[in-house]
Amino acid sequence: MTAYDLARGLHILAVIAWMAGLLFLPRLYAYDAEQAEKPEPLRSEMRDLLRTWQHRLLKIILNPAMIAAWVFGAWLIWLDGAVLRGWGVFHEPWMVTKLLGVLALTGWHHYLAVEKKRIAAGTSVRTGRFWRMTNEVPFLLAIVMVLSVTTEWTFG
Repeated sequence: MTAYDLARGLHILAVIAWMAGLLFLPRLYAYDAEQAEKPEPLRSEMRDLLRTWQHRLLKIILNPAMIAAWVFGAWLIWLDGAVLRGWGVFHEPWMVTKLLGVLALTGWHHYLAVEKKRIAAGTSVRTGRFWRMTNEVPFLLAIVMVLSVTTEWTFG
């Protein structure tokens, strides 16, 4: 096993955990937003439970997985640029696409974290429908990023 193989394997595992959380957290937000329609005793109990899950998912899974994905991704970049292909690989369209996708996923992660604070404060204006419609954003980004990396497409 090489360092590159190890970095790639750890990066993939971290990304799987990160993606799982990014796909599940908006669903929890949708369930939370829909609690307004429930009678009071049930609504309070369910909201408390949902908000506990939201907090744990963000703090125990999402944040560490994102950090690990970034760390192992940076390790891969260093190995790829310094050892394997040279730094010119980062001018390739497929790599630029992948890196832009990582920035977009990180931005979405940040948005979800900020929205969790709004939900906890009772100031969120997002509906269950909004969260269901945006739930697949990370997966769509992942499709583009994975296909970019696996095909290494170029313009020439």
